[in-house]
Amino acid sequence: MEVSRVEGVAEYRELVGSLLDRAPARHNLINGLLDVLRRRPDTYQAYHLWAVQEDGDVVAAAMQTPPYNLALAEPLDEGAIAPLAAAIIDAGVRLPGVLGGLSEANAFAAAWIALVGGSTSTTTRQGIYELTEVRHRGDAEGRERVATHADLDLIMEWHDAFIAEAVPEFTGDLESRARRARSAIEEGGYWLWEVDDRAVSMTGSSAAPPDGTRIGPVYTPPAERGHGYATALVAHVSDVALERGRRACYLHTDLANATSNAMYQRIGYERMCDAIDLRFVPPDEPS
Repeated sequence: MEVSRVEGVAEYRELVGSLLDRAPARHNLINGLLDVLRRRPDTYQAYHLWAVQEDGDVVAAAMQTPPYNLALAEPLDEGAIAPLAAAIIDAGVRLPGVLGGLSEANAFAAAWIALVGGSTSTTTRQGIYELTEVRHRGDAEGRERVATHADLDLIMEWHDAFIAEAVPEFTGDLESRARRARSAIEEGGYWLWEVDDRAVSMTGSSAAPPDGTRIGPVYTPPAERGHGYATALVAHVSDVALERGRRACYLHTDLANATSNAMYQRIGYERMCDAIDLRFVPPDEPS
């Protein structure tokens, strides 16, 4: 098997597109990241794109936007995982972890640990959901609106609160997060639910080529929960995406949060597969 590192985003999407498009829900994160990099390459401080080929056919693909985890596609041949891990190490890249479908992420983690030592810890176990029809729109008081640059500070505050609650050990790049938020707002990619001109919930939306939309993050401050604001907002934003011609909407959930998983299913989201976010623990660090 041959592992290659590709420099151009468009070239890479052309190379691995048939693999990714076999399972658009499972690969919505990678497709969404590639779309952002293609349109706004300065959003992230750097990126690494890898493909594994056998007899000219792509059998595995992965990407990383440092300092975040490797995003791994479902391989056609699990035998591609070990050479992929070895090539990444040989390139001098040290990954903080891996995120992907349950089987491929666990396989990559095992290959990585076999080469560098250490162990893994689970950050989140996730459900990947797909919606093609909104079945329940909720009945919350208030209305939706698209966020503007005047809302940037609130969006960033709530985004930080979402991360602190969902992934408390996460340490990311604050500057790149701010750039992504500003870019998303410019493109109409953040929405707020308001009651009496007071924002009570938020979500984001972004493209997931070839014909999908990613929904998230979804956040309601604790004091505003229990009124159905997030349900109404996610249903509305999902409906807008479908009305604009997108085939499906996708979102990731923390499987430990039974309330949010049930909410999305009421709206019409169906669980397509499970994923896992794993952190690599160095040999000299307690697991």
